[in-house]
Amino acid sequence: MTTGKFITFEGGEGAGKSTQVRRLAALLQRAGIDHLTTREPGGAPSAEDIRRLLVDGEPGRWQPMTEALLHYAARREHLDATILPALAAGRWVICDRFADSTMAYQGYGHGLGREAILQIHRIVAADARPDLTLILDIDVEKGLARARSRAGGEDRYERMDRAFHERLRDGFREIAQREPGRCRIIDADGDPDTVAERIKSAVAECLRVELQ
Repeated sequence: MTTGKFITFEGGEGAGKSTQVRRLAALLQRAGIDHLTTREPGGAPSAEDIRRLLVDGEPGRWQPMTEALLHYAARREHLDATILPALAAGRWVICDRFADSTMAYQGYGHGLGREAILQIHRIVAADARPDLTLILDIDVEKGLARARSRAGGEDRYERMDRAFHERLRDGFREIAQREPGRCRIIDADGDPDTVAERIKSAVAECLRVELQ
């Protein structure tokens, strides 16, 4: 599918993904690796329009299947407009969330189940698959406390109940267990420098690249 490398960051609320995306991008820059950073939902103009439907409003505004389909509608736009062209041009793509988030949030968190999400993925995203997925893992209460300390809204998922977030964390862990060749669980319970070192080691080992 690609000539570049596709790296995704996953994890629950407050795991620190956005901070670590920026830090990894800086490492790739210093290594002379052409790259771009992007996010989901979003990453393309039409996908950003869909993002607003998903991250704002009341927690129960969508049925779980509707929510999953909205995420995949945004993902299809994102793939066609941003991710696939960059990879075909040899660029590395670092994405803040991708398909594993839909599996964890809607498949596990909302109870749609693995097979329902896999069927949607096969139809919409075909063989789109990251080379490396970094799952930032943190205690639910610590993550939610971090998330709630941020400003700027987009807190619809954060306001879902504790049980949802526990299922979400368990879902990410099961995803990593099912695909150990692609996924690495990163302990996100630490200061940003420590977590960044863990990520650098995982990227260097898995993708065989030298990072300073």
